[in-house]
Amino acid sequence: MGLWDKLTAELIDIVQWLDDTSDTLVYRFERYGNEIKYGAKLVVREGQVAAFINEGQLADVFKPGSYTLTTQNLPVLTTLKGWKYGFESPFKAEVYFCSTRQFTNLKWGTPGPVTMRDPEFGAVRVTSYGLYSIRLKDPAVFIREIVGTDGNFTTESIEDNVRGKIGMRIKEVMPDAGIPVIDLESKVVQLGETMRTRIAPSIEALGLELTEVQVQDIGLPEEVERAIDKAGAMRAIGNMQMYTQYETASSINDAANNPGGVAAAGVGVGMGFGMGGQMAGAMGGMLAGQAQPQTGAAPSTPPPLPSQPRFYVAVNGQQSGPFDLAMLQQMALSGQLTRDSLVWKQGMPAWDAAGQVTEMTAVFAAVPPPMPPA
Repeated sequence: MGLWDKLTAELIDIVQWLDDTSDTLVYRFERYGNEIKYGAKLVVREGQVAAFINEGQLADVFKPGSYTLTTQNLPVLTTLKGWKYGFESPFKAEVYFCSTRQFTNLKWGTPGPVTMRDPEFGAVRVTSYGLYSIRLKDPAVFIREIVGTDGNFTTESIEDNVRGKIGMRIKEVMPDAGIPVIDLESKVVQLGETMRTRIAPSIEALGLELTEVQVQDIGLPEEVERAIDKAGAMRAIGNMQMYTQYETASSINDAANNPGGVAAAGVGVGMGFGMGGQMAGAMGGMLAGQAQPQTGAAPSTPPPLPSQPRFYVAVNGQQSGPFDLAMLQQMALSGQLTRDSLVWKQGMPAWDAAGQVTEMTAVFAAVPPPMPPA
């Protein structure tokens, strides 16, 4: 290589940005005195743009590609510098490389509970959080409005600003979405898209594009969650008296398999049926009161209900009960009570087989007799 070729090579400069980070939005190309040589090579990689700044004023912007810097491809800078017939090396300009790729997994959250009016629960305070994604849309606006003279601008520098805008706008979006609080969890995609549409204009004013908003969780007050759970349980139970009978029959079956728990099961059975009887009696009294004609002053107290015989049953050598005839019939149908089972009620001199007690005849009316021998 000759001396002239060597000197010429030293004048060639390469202006480029090798981004080895995952969060840098804007990087200022560092050059001593911001001097760039005539004929320098500008390399703009995919996912980047390069913006030339002259004395604080935006000049030329280059998209991905490789360029030789001359007056022909620096028209704005040439005009600002007053180069009518070209320029001599070196010239001064700041070069800002801007990343145009999408930045994902940025977090947002409501700064406080959002008050919503719900048709079922009334005023409800709701919280929410999730993720959002942004992309640099207008480098000129972003550098002018946000970056300024910052030589290394990362997503951390803008996250608080964007997060604050999302958190502020969501207080408007969630009440206006018209979604009942009980359905919010199943409508998170719709809610996220509504938020993105409503918030995007204020983000674009910064030179950014809000590409996605994800709603990952909806937080409801504990009392609302308990009310939802109770409502679901009541719908699943349906008829309370039938549910109580079913639970009691199940406890008796468990006690039969565990002789040590028969006494406790008897107590639980009595309490369960007492509660079920009280609820059924209260409902019956209300219906009966509605059916009576209004012929005069209502009696101060209702007449006493007719009493039903209540029997104790011997299970595995232990007594359980007492049970009314309706419960005994359920036990007979499930095979827990047979005609040979020993029973006793107040007034009987001793325990006797259920099939020998007159009051128990109705209990076994729906139970088929034993099969005859083959």
